[in-house]
Amino acid sequence: MIEQLTGTRYVVPLREGGSLPAIVETDDGGSFVVKFRGAGQGMKALVAETLAAGIGTALGLPIPRPAIIDLGGDFGESEPDPEIQDILRGSVGKNFGLAYLSGALAFDPATDLAGVDPELAATIVWFDALITNVDRTARNTNLLLWRGQLWLIDHGASLYFHHRWEGWRDRIQTRFAPIKDHVLLPVAGDLTATDARLRPLLTEGTIGAVVADVPEEWLGGEGEFVDVAAHRVAYVHYLLARLNGPREWLQEAIDAQRRGPERLAPRLTHRPEQPAPRAPRRSPGGVV
Repeated sequence: MIEQLTGTRYVVPLREGGSLPAIVETDDGGSFVVKFRGAGQGMKALVAETLAAGIGTALGLPIPRPAIIDLGGDFGESEPDPEIQDILRGSVGKNFGLAYLSGALAFDPATDLAGVDPELAATIVWFDALITNVDRTARNTNLLLWRGQLWLIDHGASLYFHHRWEGWRDRIQTRFAPIKDHVLLPVAGDLTATDARLRPLLTEGTIGAVVADVPEEWLGGEGEFVDVAAHRVAYVHYLLARLNGPREWLQEAIDAQRRGPERLAPRLTHRPEQPAPRAPRRSPGGVV
């Protein structure tokens, strides 16, 4: 079960992300990078974060310690930035956090890719394909290096199917073409063997427990479901059916790995190609 903590002090905003997360101290003495329910990405990003953290942890992936961080009405009152004050006022209640890894460095594909273990890379590719995580590219890796280990962060953009519940059952087996751009795909090991190793770890009981960790106040309000319980059942059904169905998402990843990296097309400009200059015509006497 995911930890339930209380935020005690707003430390500093992290302005790298669009959701404007912040480092927050909690009542257990730890510091967490907290994503706020009042930020522009909304509570569905927090649902995705919670589900991804639970699934990743069950797979043994290196994800910083997750927690649900409860914020009181007076939290962050001393923060002078009006934009942050607005976010905090809209974030009273439960929010999502990952333990702050002080001193962690951003993963640089140009220098760090060769040192990644192929089995770990394959596990991360498999995990991201399962949860349709679009944010693990060379441009935006959402990977950190801390104490000699790779760490996974920021999964709020995954499981994007839940932004439109209408017809969700028809989208369970989405092939997930963006996996071809996964930063670790070029160094990943055997994805078929990885699937055989990982799939048994995500039992119905495990998935049910992960979904149960999502706070009730983040769910509901969807016309597709009669109540919050039905909303939870839909998440469980989606994940189990995606995991145990035809799994075209896995085949898409395998096919992308076999194809290898795409070559960049020649750069095109707005100017048409100019014809080669013609040699001047000369008279028989050599005068132009």
